[in-house]
Amino acid sequence: MTDTDVAPTVPAGPPRVPSRTRRRAWIVTALLVVFMMINFADKSLLGLAAEEIRQDLGLSASAFGLASSAFFLLFSISGAAVGLLADRIRPKWLLLIMAVLWSVSQAPLAIGGGLAVLIASRVLLGAAEGPAYPVAQQTTLSWFPNHRRNLPGALIVLGVTLGVLVAAPVLTWLIDQHGWRSAVAAVALVGVVWALLWIPFGGEGPYATTSDSDPPAEASSDDGPGTDKGTGAVTLGQAQPKMPYRRILATRTWIGVTIGYFSTYWVIAFALVWLPSYLRDGLGYSSAVSTQLLMLFWGLSGILVLGQAGLTGWMLRRGIASRWARGWVGGVLLLVSGVSCLALPVAPAGAVTVVLLLGAFGLAGAMGSIAATTIMELAPADRRGGALGFMNAVVTTAGLIAPTLIGSLVDTHGAGGYQYAVLITGALLLVGGTAAVTLINPDRDARLLSV
Repeated sequence: MTDTDVAPTVPAGPPRVPSRTRRRAWIVTALLVVFMMINFADKSLLGLAAEEIRQDLGLSASAFGLASSAFFLLFSISGAAVGLLADRIRPKWLLLIMAVLWSVSQAPLAIGGGLAVLIASRVLLGAAEGPAYPVAQQTTLSWFPNHRRNLPGALIVLGVTLGVLVAAPVLTWLIDQHGWRSAVAAVALVGVVWALLWIPFGGEGPYATTSDSDPPAEASSDDGPGTDKGTGAVTLGQAQPKMPYRRILATRTWIGVTIGYFSTYWVIAFALVWLPSYLRDGLGYSSAVSTQLLMLFWGLSGILVLGQAGLTGWMLRRGIASRWARGWVGGVLLLVSGVSCLALPVAPAGAVTVVLLLGAFGLAGAMGSIAATTIMELAPADRRGGALGFMNAVVTTAGLIAPTLIGSLVDTHGAGGYQYAVLITGALLLVGGTAAVTLINPDRDARLLSV
């Protein structure tokens, strides 16, 4: 490694954060993990109830894929728009509004309606959930300095895995015993309960308005740190000129992170909507075995996310640059995942197929945590919400494209359409992994932005 590849060492005596603030940090983190669990329980519902919904509403695979993709129609746009708002309005209230809208959007579908109600419900739900991940990461990571962000950032991603692991058996039981609409009602009710807990306990942390080199500000009270008491607007260095977002979005790091995370989100969209059907119809597994494989996939993904957080944090604390600790760790996982996908169609049935499935769908998830912590390191404090929001807006277009494309392939080629979908996914993962290892270098790009 050259001198430029070594990150500045962590200061020997960083400012100590009061224990009360540390406790509050982990309370907020725990609430936002649950927030992401609810988010992905909502997303996974259509995949878990795919056969029941298609039979009940008389939908073809293409029509069901269209309904699934409708979720992402406004998802990306709202992610970017609310990301910009998160640099001006307290994220606490943005998160509360999102949770309430999740429940409101699903209430009509829980009561009744056909394809039109399903699509309208998913469009509104997608608009409300689009900004969830970037704003949740921004809020969580505002409680921690850069070299301590990997674990809380990974826990937010772990909420994705836990949401599916917890939701899958519960929602499947509800669907089997009481119909798929009862599962919709259940996730809507959980969203209301979360919102009631977030009002007294939620908030932003001491790093919400400071760069990583500055001492932490006071933790947020009811009025929030660094906010104007009258308007609630964040007051971030009013004498300093605002950096244009286009400068951040033009950096190699932002581009590399976004391409890498796009390939991860493609895998997530595939897994949520079509993986249960692929396991049953494409690979011939029974429903019971398919459920077990889904649990293994999401479980491995959660373990990898936590393992990546531990490895990356260990590397950063020893002065290794983020180029290696974040870019290369995430990129290598994407490359291995891509190779596993490309090998699946020609693999012999049995244990080899199971291993490749776990590699293909279980290794890519760590990039979500890496993407958020890298952008938080790269962007100035008053531009983090927008930088994360724009990244999420681009990335989540994968959720709009993948379900519809895969549904079309299945209608055209039958069960063989899944093989084409897996090959496309593998190619995208190879592109994402290559972009991550060659472009991500937040130390360098943060210096360039500061000039």
